[in-house]
Amino acid sequence: MSYAESLLLEFDQEMANTRKVLERLPDDKLDWKPHGKSHTIGWNANHVVDMVNWIVAVITMPSLDIAPIGGQPYQVPALASRREILERFDHNVTAARKALATCDDQRINETWTLLKAGAPMMSMPRKVVIRSFVLNHMIHHRAHLCVYLRLNDIPVPGMYGPSGDE
Repeated sequence: MSYAESLLLEFDQEMANTRKVLERLPDDKLDWKPHGKSHTIGWNANHVVDMVNWIVAVITMPSLDIAPIGGQPYQVPALASRREILERFDHNVTAARKALATCDDQRINETWTLLKAGAPMMSMPRKVVIRSFVLNHMIHHRAHLCVYLRLNDIPVPGMYGPSGDE
């Protein structure tokens, strides 16, 4: 089994768990945030959805410049409803899964670089970027969403077993 094939097992589980959280998003509270220094529910949801698509960039591109000199800086999408968020999530999951399924061990072990204005911010093997910078990072922001749901008395779905609401 290739590294990518083994990662797909975890990918499928985490995407299913993430979708359960996104399904609970309240359209009327996407601008809610628990603190002045926090991001909103909507920002976190858009960030989670967008991160899934980073897998495609990591696999198909040698690098990504988030603030290219003379170009448009990278921006998190601003989807404004649960429906739009779920549609984009499903699209990104399909694209990311396809990219992973077709990535061989040689490619997944090659170095990928994140740039800002042409300067490297980090360079790591693709498999490390996907695991840490994408999946772990996405799970971190999914956890924010779970806390935000709880603070708004919206039942939190179970992910690795039942939640306190199930």
